[in-house]
Amino acid sequence: MRAAIYARYSTDLQSDSSIEDQHRLCARLITSNGWREAETYSDRGLSGASHLRPAYQRLLEDARGNAFDIVVAEGLDRISRDQEHIAAFFKQMRFQGIPVFTVAEGEISELHIGLKGTMSSLFLKDLAQKTHRGLEGRVRKGKSAGGVTFGYDVLRQMQADGTLATGERAINPDQAEVVRRILEDYKNGLSPRAIASTLNAEGVPGPRGTWGASTIYGNHQRGTGILNNELYIGRLVWNRQRFIKDPATGKRQARPNPPDAWVIEDVPHLRIVDEDLWDAVKARQLQTRNMAISDGIKKLGRARRARHLFSGMLKCGRCGGGFVQVGSQFYGCASVRNKGTCDNRLTIRREDLEARILSGLKEQLLQPDLIAEYVRAYQEEFNRLAGTVRKERAQNARKLAAVNRQIDQIVDAIAQGMFHISMKDKMTALEAEKLRLEQELRETEEESPVLIHPGLADRYRAQVESLEGALADPQRSVEAADAIRSLLSEIRLVPEADGLTIELVGELAGLLGLGGIQNANDRPKAVCSTSMVAGVGFEPTTFRL
Repeated sequence: MRAAIYARYSTDLQSDSSIEDQHRLCARLITSNGWREAETYSDRGLSGASHLRPAYQRLLEDARGNAFDIVVAEGLDRISRDQEHIAAFFKQMRFQGIPVFTVAEGEISELHIGLKGTMSSLFLKDLAQKTHRGLEGRVRKGKSAGGVTFGYDVLRQMQADGTLATGERAINPDQAEVVRRILEDYKNGLSPRAIASTLNAEGVPGPRGTWGASTIYGNHQRGTGILNNELYIGRLVWNRQRFIKDPATGKRQARPNPPDAWVIEDVPHLRIVDEDLWDAVKARQLQTRNMAISDGIKKLGRARRARHLFSGMLKCGRCGGGFVQVGSQFYGCASVRNKGTCDNRLTIRREDLEARILSGLKEQLLQPDLIAEYVRAYQEEFNRLAGTVRKERAQNARKLAAVNRQIDQIVDAIAQGMFHISMKDKMTALEAEKLRLEQELRETEEESPVLIHPGLADRYRAQVESLEGALADPQRSVEAADAIRSLLSEIRLVPEADGLTIELVGELAGLLGLGGIQNANDRPKAVCSTSMVAGVGFEPTTFRL
């Protein structure tokens, strides 16, 4: 019996030897049962609350490939601490016929999944509450609750009892000078974009290497960004927001906390900026927001529908940054404008971009392979619905026959001299049910679908041909645009020679690549490529127009 070992520890603060310790215990269990060790899958410094772990995902994939016969771990919580994920893992292993053994629990059963899964989830919740409580205590003492703020150094000092004290901050003189310079420049009328570009040109290191406009401006409601960090005026504000993990992607999303949940402490020894400069910056920010609102632009940070068909989906093929609107009619690389760190200075007119993408989509969607796939899927769904209608009609016919028998029985009883007041109510209810069933049978007979729908290919072609018309129609444009955007995760604009090549990434790109389609105007054959990401799966397919 081939036994695979899975080992994991949660944070980088734990010792790397934890993996070796877990392996030793699991190997002992394998030897005692006469099994043979196949491979060890280990994730270092990754939380068990997430299933997006490289070795864990490779374990699942190898299980589907019959690479081993048994899974062994130190404990069930090493595999996962999430109830949903551990149940899905157990279900997948059982489907593959692979038993799961742990040193702590022995062979895992449904009972272990229910009890241990619940205990692990409660452990995570309890740990989060205790961690939050501990961080709040540090903040109320004026210490750092984690992370490094630009302008400060985090001190590590040895105390008298020999323990290491952490969380104390000290002003970094060089970075503090940069902070004051940024606020002065902003007060004097420079935009965050211009300030970031100048700092990058001078080689001034930023919080994450280079400077960007968002690093400076941030979000005034969440207190992020150089212009909004109140620590620079000696005021420590903590717990403005909390983070919730998206169960679909495993990524954290910020949610604002109400002001009464904020923890605020005065730390005057950490002041970098004087009150007059701070007030001048806040006054200009308020004026800028008011001007934006008066011009009809929604408040910063508030979600809104994309103004144009592909807004927010465009990426620079050179640096990976966003391709944003420059001027009123063109798109260009945001890193060129905001950071000055990219050399892709090519731009493209918005109308030309949309026309090229829509024209390419129409071209490719009308290929025979895609039409055949559409016809097959349409007929499959059409026939399924037809079968449902026939099934409902047969059920209603049986119900009607039963109602008629009950009516006949009551009529026969009355004819034989039997009568009770309740028989009248029963007969009224049965007659009403009879009318309802007869009406439903008439309707299903009139709407009875055929099994083979004629002209599907022509209908598909008509729908594709009307794509641009749907986008131009105010009644249908929103629905049509949302449908297209939902199938494209990214649009890359790659500089080549004197122009930009367009690459579509997403489900629609995979659909277009079904048949190795030939582009118009003797362009090269469609390029469809996938690349494996360790432990995650395949990236969306890329299609080049």
